[in-house]
Amino acid sequence: MIETPYLLFLGDAPDQLAAKVAIGIRDWRPENAVGQYRMDGCKTDLGLTDMTLTEAREAGAKTLVIGVANRGGVISQEWKKVLVMALEEGFDLASGLHNLLRDEPDLVAVAEATGRKLHDVRVPEVEFPIANGIKRKGKRCLAVGTDCSVGKMYTAMAMDAEMRRRGMTSTFRATGQTGILITGDGVPLDAVVADFMAGSVEWLTPDNDDDHWDLIEGQGSLFHVSYSGVTMALIHGGQPDALILSHEPTRTHMRGLPTYQLPSLETLRDTALALGRVANPDCQVVGISVNTQHMSEDEASAYLAKVEAEMGLPATDPFRFGSGKLVDALAAM
Repeated sequence: MIETPYLLFLGDAPDQLAAKVAIGIRDWRPENAVGQYRMDGCKTDLGLTDMTLTEAREAGAKTLVIGVANRGGVISQEWKKVLVMALEEGFDLASGLHNLLRDEPDLVAVAEATGRKLHDVRVPEVEFPIANGIKRKGKRCLAVGTDCSVGKMYTAMAMDAEMRRRGMTSTFRATGQTGILITGDGVPLDAVVADFMAGSVEWLTPDNDDDHWDLIEGQGSLFHVSYSGVTMALIHGGQPDALILSHEPTRTHMRGLPTYQLPSLETLRDTALALGRVANPDCQVVGISVNTQHMSEDEASAYLAKVEAEMGLPATDPFRFGSGKLVDALAAM
C-alpha cells in the first residue's frame, strides 16, 4: 500500500493540464494532499501550499507522488535530483509514469540504502486473460472523449459520488495512474500488453448484481492517433450499457497533435456507438459531459443548452454543475 498523505511533485510542468495526476488527487482526495513541490520554471499551481521536502515531512507527508503526466512519461535528470533528495529525507516515491522508478539504478540504490519504497502504479500486478466477449451481469457506463484529457475520469468519479449519495450501488473502476492513486486499486491499462487489454477490462468489471453500475474510467480517444488503442479496449472489454460523450469545447486541436482537429460530438456519438454495439448490442449513448473550465459560467450554461438542443441528450459539466442529469439517465435505463 502507498502511504498517505502525499506531497505532490509538479516538477517543471509546462501547463496546468500536464499536472492532471496531481490535480485529480487534490480534487478527489484533498485529505491526502499536504502540499505541492514546484521546481524552477513550473507553470502550474494547484493552489496548495508550496513546501520544501523538510517542511512536507514536518507536516506529515509520507510519499512524494509524481503528479505530472508528461508526453512519453519520462523522468528527467533534473527531476531525479529532487527524487533522490526526497528518498534521503525519508519519503517513499510513487509514480504512474511509463519511465519506471524501479528501472532507474540510482533511485533503486538510494531507496535500498534508506529503506524507502518505490511504487510504480503503472505496472500490472495480475496476469490478465484474453477477452472472451461473454456478456456479464450488472451494468456498466463508460465515458468516451473527443480528445485525451477532457474530463472522462472526473465524469465517472462525479457520477459514482452522486449515485452513492442517492443510495444506488456503483463502483468507480480506475484504468489509469491517476485513478489508481486516488482509489488505491485498478488496472494500468496503457501498460497492459495489447492482446490482453480488453481482457483486463473484463477482469476489472466482473459479474455483479443486476442493479449495480460500474463507472469505468475512460482513456484516450478513438480519434487520437496516439492513444486510440486503449479506448477500443475499454469499449469492447467494458461492454458498456451506457456511453457518456466527453468534450472540451475550447480546444483548437487534439492534445499533442497540432495538425489534428477534434471530431464533432455527432461523429463521436455515431462512431463510439457502432463500436460499442459490437460487444453489447444494447449499448446506448445517454448523455454528454462538457469540460467548461475555460469558459465563464454564462458561456458554459449557454453552450450546454445549445448542445442539449442539438444532440437531444442531457448535457452538463459534472464537476462544475453536478452530474445529476447523467445519473438520471442511468437511473432511467
